[in-house]
Amino acid sequence: MKTSVLQSLVLGTGLAFLLVACSQQDDTNPNDARIEIRLTDAPNPNIKEVWVDIKEIQINMGSDSNGWTTLTGTHPGVYNLLELTNGRDTLLANASLPSGKMNQLRLILGENNYVITQDGQKEMLSTPSAQQSGLKVLVNTELSGGVLYRLVLDFDAAKSIVPAGNSGKYILKPVIRVLSFVPSGGIIKGFVAPDSVLTTVFALQGSDTVSSTATNQGNYQFSDIPAGNYSLHYYPAPDSFKTAQKDITVTLGQTTVVDTIRLELK
Repeated sequence: MKTSVLQSLVLGTGLAFLLVACSQQDDTNPNDARIEIRLTDAPNPNIKEVWVDIKEIQINMGSDSNGWTTLTGTHPGVYNLLELTNGRDTLLANASLPSGKMNQLRLILGENNYVITQDGQKEMLSTPSAQQSGLKVLVNTELSGGVLYRLVLDFDAAKSIVPAGNSGKYILKPVIRVLSFVPSGGIIKGFVAPDSVLTTVFALQGSDTVSSTATNQGNYQFSDIPAGNYSLHYYPAPDSFKTAQKDITVTLGQTTVVDTIRLELK
C-alpha cells in the first residue's frame, strides 16, 4: 500500500476507525506472552492409524512440582498422529500466559486411544499414566510479555507404539520431544507527543503495510511483528498536524523502543 493511499485511508475512515483501533489495543495485556502449541509426527510403516485422545494441556511455570495449571485455549480432541507427517502439524492450543520461565508442560489423555493396523483391525491402547499424571515434556524457556511463541511437539508414534509380546495387542509408551520452541517475531513500542492527539501508526516494508495500530494516551505497540527493517508512518487524526516517519529495525524475540515522535503543527 502506497503512502499516499495510506493518508487517504486515514482521513477517509476518520475517528471511528481510530477508536476501534484503540479499543483493540486495550484488550492486549503487554505483560502476557502468547503461545501456540502444535503437534507433529514421523510416519510408522507398521501401523495405518494412531489415534490419541488429548483432553487438556497443563503447564508449570514455577519450581513447585505441584504448581500445574490448565492452559486455556486448548483444543481437546482425538488426533490421528499419522496424518501429521511430512511437515504437517495441528494446533493444540493458542493461549496467553504470564511472562516468566515455563518449566514443563504435560498432555492429559483420555481413554479413547487406539491404533488401526495395516489389515484394518482396531486395537485399543492402555495408557493409565497418561490419564492420571499426564505426558510430561521439559521446556525450561523464558517467555517475554507481548511475544508469540510457537512450540512444536513431536509425538513419535514409531517409538511410542510397542507390541505387547505375541498377543497382537499394543501398548502406548509415549515418546514426545520439543521439535522447536521459538518466538515468532519482535515487539515495537513507542510514544507520540502530544499524547492528546490520536494517531494511527503504520509499519511498512517497502510499499507494503505489515501492520497498523493507534496510540492510546500517546503510547503504541506492535506485538509479534516479523523481524526486519521497517518504516513507521504516523498519521494524526487532526488535519492541523503534519505526518511523520521513522525507520527502525526489529529483531526476533526482542523489543525495539522507538524514540518519541513529536508531532508538528502545519
